[in-house]
Amino acid sequence: MQSNNTKKLKKGRGAQFNVHNPFEKNQIVQEHWEGLDLDTEKEAPHRTVYQEVFPKSIVNKVDSPDIPMNWSMNPYQGCEHGCIYCYARNTHTYWGYSSGTEFENVILVKKNAPDLLAQKLKSRFWKGESIMLSGNTDCYQPAEKKLEITRKCLEVFLKFKNPVGIITKNDLLLRDMDILKELAQLRLVSVAVSITTLNEDLRRAMEPRTSTGQRRVEMVAKLSEAGIKVGVLMAPVIPYLNHEEIPDLVKAVSEAGAANIYHLMVRLNNQNGALFQDWVKRHFPERSEKVVNQIRALHEGNLNDSTFGQRMRGVGHEADAISKLMKLSKKKYFTPKAFYQLRKERIRPKQLGLF
Repeated sequence: MQSNNTKKLKKGRGAQFNVHNPFEKNQIVQEHWEGLDLDTEKEAPHRTVYQEVFPKSIVNKVDSPDIPMNWSMNPYQGCEHGCIYCYARNTHTYWGYSSGTEFENVILVKKNAPDLLAQKLKSRFWKGESIMLSGNTDCYQPAEKKLEITRKCLEVFLKFKNPVGIITKNDLLLRDMDILKELAQLRLVSVAVSITTLNEDLRRAMEPRTSTGQRRVEMVAKLSEAGIKVGVLMAPVIPYLNHEEIPDLVKAVSEAGAANIYHLMVRLNNQNGALFQDWVKRHFPERSEKVVNQIRALHEGNLNDSTFGQRMRGVGHEADAISKLMKLSKKKYFTPKAFYQLRKERIRPKQLGLF
């Protein structure tokens, strides 16, 4: 049962405080509350700030052997979705911000992403490999509704006939069905919908500004009906929070037309450990210790494991039991679905003939 003691929580946010940025020499603290010092919690609004940045490149090489794509791009840094477990939180520190609340309310936007992408794709050295949108923060987070950077990038992918993979937990993606359908006809797009829970109380606490689980299932159905290759990623699975939902979730997305479903185990890299432990104590005090201990059991006594091949699967009895539950659920509910294979060869523009 979720705790009712939520009066002091920052509504619509996952993290409730800012952890110290390890790249900063000094740390701002407030030792007195007698009125002489600034009451930062009262004075500082929790509204989101969008800050434009100007990168010189947008496509990143992915060197991780356990990630299926070799290239990724992120139109946004930071993510207003506020997922408390997000591994990308720590990347915000490179920009001089905290991985806590600032990750959620200071969003760096790259309006020049479409132009940078076009420069990359028209290079004679580019081989036309698939690019993942996004490998870090969600390309369909709330800022996208107004800024449309992701939509403009999809137009570039279509123009250059380059394959793209999309990972999102926001049904704002459905706005771009016109482009996605054209890409699908050329076998140039695949979508992975991230669905962590169908429990709305848990979703609101754990992923406060994402689309509901049910709307994400409906998104799977609409993509499938449109002939767009769509799979589901249950990530992360957290013992004693959402692992018991596996059979119901597998059944729901199978009926919606998903091509497949995969799961990843939770891992709390770097400062995420402190943020998550604070969060779980606030929302689920009666089982917080058990949840944290089970996460440690997945990673040989640690909250995180960076070992390629096992970092996202976990080790030990609990990890094995969850993997078996997923396998049995897929065997029971999934039937083979005919979807196209993502195109691998480059489609080169037609050359004008000689006069």
